[in-house]
Amino acid sequence: MSKTCGGPVAWPWSGGVGGRTGTLTTQYSVQEAAPATEGDGGHGSRRAPRKHRLLRWSSATLAVLILAVAGTGYLYYRHLNSNIEQDDLNLGDNKVAEPTPNAAGQTPLNILLIGSDARDSKENQELGGAKETFGSTPLADVQMLLHLSADRSNLSVVSMPRDTLVKIPKCTDPDDGKVYAASNGRVMANQSLGHGGPGCTVATWQELTGIHIDHFMMVDFSGVVSMADAIGGVPVCVDANILSRDSQGHGSGLKLKKGTTSVRGEQALQWLRTRYGFEDGSDLARAKAQHMYMNSMVRELRANATLSSPNKLRRLAEQATKAVTVDTGLGTVKKLYDLSNELRGVQPDRITMTTMPNRYVGARVEPTEDAEQLFRLVREDIALDGKDAKKATAEKADDASADPAAAKDEIGVLVQNGTRTDSLAAARGRASTVAALLVDKGYTKAVSDRSASLSEAKTLVRYPSAELEGDAQAVAKSLGIPLSSVKKSTEVSGVTLVVGADWREGTTYQAAKEDNRTPKTAEALNGADESACMHVNPGFTW
Repeated sequence: MSKTCGGPVAWPWSGGVGGRTGTLTTQYSVQEAAPATEGDGGHGSRRAPRKHRLLRWSSATLAVLILAVAGTGYLYYRHLNSNIEQDDLNLGDNKVAEPTPNAAGQTPLNILLIGSDARDSKENQELGGAKETFGSTPLADVQMLLHLSADRSNLSVVSMPRDTLVKIPKCTDPDDGKVYAASNGRVMANQSLGHGGPGCTVATWQELTGIHIDHFMMVDFSGVVSMADAIGGVPVCVDANILSRDSQGHGSGLKLKKGTTSVRGEQALQWLRTRYGFEDGSDLARAKAQHMYMNSMVRELRANATLSSPNKLRRLAEQATKAVTVDTGLGTVKKLYDLSNELRGVQPDRITMTTMPNRYVGARVEPTEDAEQLFRLVREDIALDGKDAKKATAEKADDASADPAAAKDEIGVLVQNGTRTDSLAAARGRASTVAALLVDKGYTKAVSDRSASLSEAKTLVRYPSAELEGDAQAVAKSLGIPLSSVKKSTEVSGVTLVVGADWREGTTYQAAKEDNRTPKTAEALNGADESACMHVNPGFTW
């Protein structure tokens, strides 16, 4: 595949280094943006970038590293704050409702990690190459969603291949008010960054996944190098000698011997950017290598105290704060530190790295049915390691609304036909049939929407605001629809029943038993797995 999921990413991680709770220990994964020699890049026309938007690639270790130095003085703390670039969180019109708190009042935390392929400085050009892209509109070539569970017991990461075909929603640039129209059909997901900034990438993810995103982070090449140096090296493994360079000069230049090597500095960046030489040479293989690096970094930060030197921490904090762009909700050192504390309690064996299940469409990819399964698990805060799936299912089964429902004949219900699938046309008359069924049950204001032909895999009941939650749940119970299928949505103006592809015929709804296992196609990698080793393509050995 010519271009998929390249680029760097950052994700904060903490867990007292060497057991010292006062020390910063954030780990980040970096996904590289592929160099221009590794694919067409899909750049197209580009407008001049803004400084804060050109930040890319993360080795995002900021949360933890930045903080450890804050104690050196208030003025220095203010200086670090001034380094941090900020941008709007969501540039789209549609919002996704925040998840319902659990019994303890906790909600999950979702952070989108973004890496761009632009090179806006001499240092980053030297590290990343592709000098011809200087001054061009950056692409979001690394996109990873970090999901911290509501009870803070587990962490899940979902990488999206950069060439995933998606619909980019309408976005408005917060700087100049320029409106970018929604894409005409599906385009590569990495183009979203050029539609006003990282907030459009956030909007695109929310539209695709239905997952509410709380924050985003972007970082650049130099941050990857700095973090790897500060840690003192991150162990990585290959199953054969590798040299990532072909006869045309394509490749990162990574050269390692078979077995485990501790990489740091530019060599660590090469590992994160390598596509030529790993497995089939696609960006999917590169994402897998990045997941291995992230997990190894977490383990290293927990196992040693290489960040205990104040001078190292100060240098790292300086570089990290200059490299990062975040939404306004994370725009200070203190907020980043608070985030690191949120992540502190997650053990490596409760961290799961995955790649969005996909299939090829020419040289690009698109999400599969397994991708929706993965997104649902994240939306419903079900751990991808499978260790709390039963608990999560039980909690949601009892999640009845405290809001009493109105009388049946006072509840307006719009019924829509969502039975269309990729391979089947919509089942005729389903909205009218189910609306009539509701009328027979006493919901005399139920009507069918004959203009809508939607595509929903599962039957859903949607409602726009808290005061209608009880009504929506009452409608669901009347038809035997589980409460987990009752969703708050800003896309509807009243209680709306969407008859999904799981109810194409009959008058009795049979709820399918939910499979809460992480799809095998997500290629899950556990954070405690020290046996992971990248397969080297025989054409790139030495």
